[in-house]
Amino acid sequence: MTTQPLGQEHISLARSGATSRQRGWWLGYVFIAPWLLSFLAFDLIPILSGFYHSFTQWTATGSEATFIGWANYAEAVNRDPLFWISIRNTLYYMGVSVPLGIVVAFLLALLLNSDIRGVGAYRTIYYLPSVVPVVAATIVWVFIFETRRGILNWALELIGLEPVRWLSDPKWAMPSLIIMSLWGLGATMIIFLAGLQGVPNELYEAAKVDGATAIQRLLRITIPLMTPTIFFTLVLNLVNAFQAFANAFILTGGGPNNSTLLYMIHIYDHAFRYFRMGYASALAVMLFIVVFSLTIFVYRTSDRWVYYS
Repeated sequence: MTTQPLGQEHISLARSGATSRQRGWWLGYVFIAPWLLSFLAFDLIPILSGFYHSFTQWTATGSEATFIGWANYAEAVNRDPLFWISIRNTLYYMGVSVPLGIVVAFLLALLLNSDIRGVGAYRTIYYLPSVVPVVAATIVWVFIFETRRGILNWALELIGLEPVRWLSDPKWAMPSLIIMSLWGLGATMIIFLAGLQGVPNELYEAAKVDGATAIQRLLRITIPLMTPTIFFTLVLNLVNAFQAFANAFILTGGGPNNSTLLYMIHIYDHAFRYFRMGYASALAVMLFIVVFSLTIFVYRTSDRWVYYS
């Protein structure tokens, strides 16, 4: 059997096909160019710059950065008491607000997943606070937490309880931030609601036939099938808790007595109050390492409790 040599038509067709593929390749880069340029300008370059300046003494006021090695990291660990206070406060905030927010959002999603009249209106009402600007919502909560004329203390007095100094008492300042964090759980609730609507109804019907109670259906069907959604919201809320800033900054500014000094406020103070950009960059790098390590840990351990159908 002999093979026929390629004719001129076959060669020209192959070349035109290769040319069209190359043109399509560059056309793809043209379409992603806006995103790529914004990623380079606002993400990658600032990240690399932060890593570099974490090893320098730099004020960002026109003076050149002076390389000082690991001095910023050593100062944070050994000579900055507010560093450890901010870590303790952030872990406290994260350890309470994250699981509490996930549980409350999951319970709300269960209620709003039921077939009740006006469920669409209820879903909208619970979701609206999550799209309110943070500054506007925080100012509203300032009036809610006000000691003398606040709505919360007014409600406590109605049931015979003493008013609480929510924002001026170190014992209540952090719980106040945690209470306010529940204000914006509408987005998490919507994610859970989407996950619940993906659970097959046939499983519930079969469980009812077998005599399973509502609690048993929740524990044996709903929660296991919702573990991928719980895993996603857990990682998302952990990252957001480490980066919490605006609420505490507006409500308390880190006080009273540094009881709400979160890690991001500590970074902000050194960067924009004391103009120690090098030291603030070192704090930011350490935060990145902790968040990245925690995310990897949660991901590596997810195969023990996350069920993928």
